[in-house]
Amino acid sequence: MSGPVTDADAPAAAAVDHDTAEDGLEILDSREAKVGNLQVRRALPRRTHRTVGAWCFADHAGPVSVDAAQRVDIGPHPHMGLQTVTWLVAGELVHRDSLGSEQEIRPGQLNLMTAGQGVAHAEETAGGYEGLFHGIQLWVAQPDETRHGDPAFEHHAELPQLELDGATATVFVGDLGAAVSPARRDTQHVGAELAVRGGRATLPVRRDYEHALIVLDGKVSVDGRMLEPGHLGYLGLDRDEVVIGSADPATVILLGGVPFPEPIFMWWNFVGRSQNEMDAAYAGWQEADNRFGAVHSELARVPAPRPQWSRQP
Repeated sequence: MSGPVTDADAPAAAAVDHDTAEDGLEILDSREAKVGNLQVRRALPRRTHRTVGAWCFADHAGPVSVDAAQRVDIGPHPHMGLQTVTWLVAGELVHRDSLGSEQEIRPGQLNLMTAGQGVAHAEETAGGYEGLFHGIQLWVAQPDETRHGDPAFEHHAELPQLELDGATATVFVGDLGAAVSPARRDTQHVGAELAVRGGRATLPVRRDYEHALIVLDGKVSVDGRMLEPGHLGYLGLDRDEVVIGSADPATVILLGGVPFPEPIFMWWNFVGRSQNEMDAAYAGWQEADNRFGAVHSELARVPAPRPQWSRQP
């Protein structure tokens, strides 16, 4: 379900943007994109909000029916300078990477891959699975302190939950109230699934974090405005709580974090700081050097597109 980022999402490079939402909730349209054979709603990056904390990418996929003829298969492709966070609402996936990891993931579980200086992975439908597939793929930009480090992978089958009036929050990264995820994080950020039961739910949040909501299923009201799938609800900074209302059950992703302190450069499946870094990563993948390693997968290796700046006369 990973990437790629294109110029249609946001410029490859941009200045640091520490916005505060005006007049409460700011609603941004997601962009329809194709990843492998999956149609996705890309909520991040957007031209006006490239990041929410360190979160720099969000693809909402499904719900879609999966069978032998329609599978979720993304062949081996590279990453650098980011963490991939895979979260499912329905279905099953198998993750394979160049570290030798092979891990099946189901709803309520977390796959977190740290790319560091470079890693490759593939994702495919678990063998024999037929039924609904629904989930979200997220990226976290790594800070300078860790982005040149070694790649890593971790799987968490059990995650902490926070019971709220009207909702249950499953914290997959960071902390929310008293619930603290065991997953690695390289910056101060949080990610959680909110299972809203209907009525009113109040979330405790940090004032020094900016926050955003992505509705996966159903619809909710925040600050007197309705938020549905296909949009990102940006909440900005300086909030102690977020109040969510819903007449019916809904599934919502909460993202938050301290605003990322430096400009980032995003192109294809890479997060860095300069065009030169992208050129080196592009060349390394195309030439199949040792930087990204090899993935043992029957799926075809995904070639990198030529960078747009090298196509210009």
